[in-house]
Amino acid sequence: MVERVIDVYEGFMHRLMATHAPEMNAIDLTMAQTKALYVVYAAGELRMTELATRLGVTSSTATGQADRLVELGLLERLADPGDRRQVVVRATPEATASLDHLRELNTRRMRDLLSRVRVEDLAVVERAIAVLGEAMDVDLAATESPTRHAISRGSHQ
Repeated sequence: MVERVIDVYEGFMHRLMATHAPEMNAIDLTMAQTKALYVVYAAGELRMTELATRLGVTSSTATGQADRLVELGLLERLADPGDRRQVVVRATPEATASLDHLRELNTRRMRDLLSRVRVEDLAVVERAIAVLGEAMDVDLAATESPTRHAISRGSHQ
């Protein structure tokens, strides 16, 4: 059953991404750079070591991706307030604006799609998304790191 759901999901995402091709082409990033940007954006701030861990890559690979995003003005490097030897990266206002624009496109597209779903099926879609969100919350709670909390606390002091 899981494989059937994955097949349906992949088909849906393929068609959804095809509708965003022009907008995605306007962003001159590799998929790896885009993923790194999303990871940093979602976290708020990350140490380079944490970025590498979340991306599942070596520290040097994560550093290379971050360097390119810094050159493009999408990430900024800062000293970790809790440990000045550590480097922290966070999204710039330009990156936030670009990612917000893509999210707005996704929301608009989803709203358009949902407007064509039968009213009685909207509750099914809502429940399915809620179930996936709950599963994701369990994953996120299990992967929350003390490092992330320390960075967050340090940046708000």
